[in-house]
Amino acid sequence: MASSEGLVKRRRGGGSSSYDSLSRKNSNDSLNKSDDEKDGYGKNKLTILEEVLLLGLKDSQGYLSFWNENISYVLRGCILIELSLRGRISVMKEVRKRPLQDRIVEVVNDTPTGEVLLDEALKYMKMEQQSVLTWIDLLCGETWNLMKIGYQLKQVRERIAKGLVDKGVLRTEKKNFVLFDMATHPIADFSVKERLIQRVINVLLGRVSKPDKRTIAMLCSAYAADVLDNALIGLNENQKETAYQKVDELLQENALWTDKAKSMGTTEIMAAVYSVYTRMESIL
Repeated sequence: MASSEGLVKRRRGGGSSSYDSLSRKNSNDSLNKSDDEKDGYGKNKLTILEEVLLLGLKDSQGYLSFWNENISYVLRGCILIELSLRGRISVMKEVRKRPLQDRIVEVVNDTPTGEVLLDEALKYMKMEQQSVLTWIDLLCGETWNLMKIGYQLKQVRERIAKGLVDKGVLRTEKKNFVLFDMATHPIADFSVKERLIQRVINVLLGRVSKPDKRTIAMLCSAYAADVLDNALIGLNENQKETAYQKVDELLQENALWTDKAKSMGTTEIMAAVYSVYTRMESIL
């Protein structure tokens, strides 16, 4: 949930990924693949929501950490980012500019995206106009207004995971947790997550001079969702410090929607979502 305390410095401890030693034999070939169409997705290109969830998943167990209180909120922000990237929503033009997170969202193209969660959110946004911050809250169900509780998107993480199953990235298993059974989604295609982690490392260690806007969105969202550690397991402490400094700079730069951020392709909606991220509390 958003607060005015600022983004707390992330944990530098161990993560849950099994990639203790990520192979770098193909890193030189991937350094210049900053365009998201060239980054190994093909026709089954992943959404930012799927990338963030994939980074957070325990590889063999197939579920997220039970202690992560940030990812659900961030995934709703990812929905707005993705809709903006696809040209479906924009910020309403106003003479007097409000703070970024308080600017009003309007639907500029209601053509379905083909992604169920995105299209459900788009349908709600057609029904009324709210600010970026308010839409993230409403999609999370964080409202006292009973007339608006219907805007909550339910079972978001499970639905994203099932989308990754359909794309062949995950598989579905049943796991017993003593008191209940739960569907889990272990990794089925490790190469997809390996490429995703390599993208993260290439940008955060400065191997890519100009990351594309989709990669920036994934990095900032993973940082706010507290799942970035899982991609940095194979790095030493100095490299981790460099990586966190870089992603924090990216987040702050784009949250202010500076000229540099605009040149990176960051839209006003995206900047507003990043602004919300910078006000989140993290798990210490």
